Amino acid sequence: MRKLIEQFLKFGVVGTIAFFIDYGVLMLLSVGFGVDPVFAAAISFTVSLIFNYLASMRFVFTHRDDLSKRREFVIFVILSVIGLGINELVMVIGTNALGTSPFSITVTKVAATAIVMVWNFFSRKKWLDAGK
Repeated sequence: MRKLIEQFLKFGVVGTIAFFIDYGVLMLLSVGFGVDPVFAAAISFTVSLIFNYLASMRFVFTHRDDLSKRREFVIFVILSVIGLGINELVMVIGTNALGTSPFSITVTKVAATAIVMVWNFFSRKKWLDAGK
């Protein structure tokens, strides 16, 4: 149990950094450049995905010997695309319900991030982690 908690804490650190990358790009595009917040969220999520893959597979999860790096990345992307779908669904629901003010976008993004975080940890743990 202790190792799982440590792993989750590392995941939290990587996820926090990825969130700030995601949030920064989202706010820059949506507030700074007037891009639709849902479209901007897809772009920001994708940008943070690259960082998240590199950091997660280096510091959080143990590489499985039965997976090539290519296959590992493909699985990571598939799991992340599902996470992106969850993210986008929450962004649509949240911005439709709360509006598109910077505060509303922030509240919606925090909710989306919390939900996607749970999905990401447990799906990556199941399909990518060697569990050593």
